[in-house]
Amino acid sequence: MIKVIDYRAGNAPSVMHAVRRLGFQGDFVVKPGDLKNASCIILPGVGSAGATMASLRDSGMEEALTDYVMNKKIPFLGVCVGMQILFEHSEEEDAYCFGWLKGRVKKFNSELLRVPQMGWNRVSFVKDTPLNVILQFVGGGYYYFVNSYYAKPDNQDDIWGVAQYGDEFTAAVRHGNIYGTQFHIEKSGEAGLGLLRGFISQC
Repeated sequence: MIKVIDYRAGNAPSVMHAVRRLGFQGDFVVKPGDLKNASCIILPGVGSAGATMASLRDSGMEEALTDYVMNKKIPFLGVCVGMQILFEHSEEEDAYCFGWLKGRVKKFNSELLRVPQMGWNRVSFVKDTPLNVILQFVGGGYYYFVNSYYAKPDNQDDIWGVAQYGDEFTAAVRHGNIYGTQFHIEKSGEAGLGLLRGFISQC
């Protein structure tokens, strides 16, 4: 069963709408017990890293997700802030995050760039994954971003996709069963839906 994490700082309904639009069924998760029978897990993100981690910790979800993703190896997709909190620390609210991936999250230079980045940006997928075959057929390579912060992985092999905003930055990551996209798959038209379909098909 597809599980979408529903927490007070997220946008779970929009992601669930995309899942159902593709013809799949899913359940919302608000407490650890709701993860039972998960075949894949999606963590949407809107808001700040600090608020997201506080919400997940208060509900007991941080420990439960770590068990399902790191120990049980359930396929996981983090979206926007849901990707950023995969790393050890975010400059946003000085937040200590999951730490499943080594690295930090930094803020774009607001003296040189309009922050947040908001709108469509081209993503180049630089690492081969099972989803890349599907990405060849969804076209465009443009995805929708709303972000003031970006991830800097310590392990370059974790970088799945990159985009340009001032300098090149990490737009997507993949490490084993863990995927993350800085862009909003649910707002990225056919390209985003194609990526989502590809992720779910692995489950």
